[in-house]
Amino acid sequence: MSRARWRAAGRWLRRRAENVAAAMLAAMFVAFVLQVAFRYLLNFPVGWTAELSVVLWLWLILWGAAFVIEEREQVRFDLLGDAAPRPLRRALALGAALAVLVLYGASLPASWSYVAFMKVEKSAYLRIRMDALYAIYLVFLVAVLARYGWRVVALVRGRDPEDAPAGQAP
Repeated sequence: MSRARWRAAGRWLRRRAENVAAAMLAAMFVAFVLQVAFRYLLNFPVGWTAELSVVLWLWLILWGAAFVIEEREQVRFDLLGDAAPRPLRRALALGAALAVLVLYGASLPASWSYVAFMKVEKSAYLRIRMDALYAIYLVFLVAVLARYGWRVVALVRGRDPEDAPAGQAP
C-alpha cells in the first residue's frame, strides 16, 4: 500500500474516532438532560443517568486522548524546548518519548492485572462489569505506546513528527 493510501486510511480512521467521541458526548448530554428532567420536572431522581454520564466522561477523555487529540494539541510545558536549537529540541523530544514508553510500558502489566481483577465488581446502577468499564484505560495505554513508539522511530530517523502538517503523519 502506498504512503498516500496509508495517510488516507489514517485520516478516515481519525474521522471515525471523532465520530465515536461525538456520539459519546451526545449520549452524555442526553443523560444529563434526562437527569435534570427526572429530578426537577418529575420529582423522581434517578441514579443511572449520573452513572452513565461519569462512565461516558471517562471513556470520552481516554478515547479522545488515545485517538483524536494530536501530539501538538496536547498540554505540555515546553518553554525550554521551544527556546533550544533544533538538534537539542529533537534530543529532548526523543528523551521524553522514551520516558513515556518506559513508564507506560512498565505500567502495562499492572494495569492489565488490575482491570482483569475488576471483573468481580459491577457498577451500582447500570450493572456494568468494572473490567469492561476500565478497559478503555488499556486501549488508551496501548494507543499511547504505539504513538510514542512511532514518534521515537521518526525522531531517530531524523524527522520530527511535529514538523508534519496538522492531521498528517510524518
